[in-house]
Amino acid sequence: MPASRQVGVPYPRLALTEGPDDLDAFQQWLSEAIPMVGALGITRMDRQGDTLTWQLALAPSLNDKGTGFGGALTAQATLLGWCWVTLWLRAQGRAQDVVVAEASQRFHAPVTSDYHMICSPQDSQGPVKLADRLHERGRGRITLDQKLYCGNTLCLEATGRYVVLPEA
Repeated sequence: MPASRQVGVPYPRLALTEGPDDLDAFQQWLSEAIPMVGALGITRMDRQGDTLTWQLALAPSLNDKGTGFGGALTAQATLLGWCWVTLWLRAQGRAQDVVVAEASQRFHAPVTSDYHMICSPQDSQGPVKLADRLHERGRGRITLDQKLYCGNTLCLEATGRYVVLPEA
């Protein structure tokens, strides 16, 4: 159980490491920093190049019909994008705050079993453009796409625009 903390008091940042992040340690920190993460059913995180993938259990996100609850699925998609940006920043040696500025979702099929979500930049040059903006202005933004699959069936497509805030 994550330690409770006072409302409005930020959770300590995860220390920057040399090289790629240990995704298990990142997930542990994430569950402590954002209490709802422990209830999302994330069973594994994987990062390959510019793609971040989560494996998730359906049980924590069930609705009254026995399928995935749309609100939980959209929260997961939004958080997956936030994690993508946070991990990308960390790989650049930066520890800046990230917020979602805009998000949209489109449901294609019900989520009826355990599933996986994939997040990647909408524009293949997005990370380069973000790096340039951060270098020039200390802040920037990137648009990411998230896709949820049950097996090979695309169930949800989401898009989020994430903003990297200037260093405090």
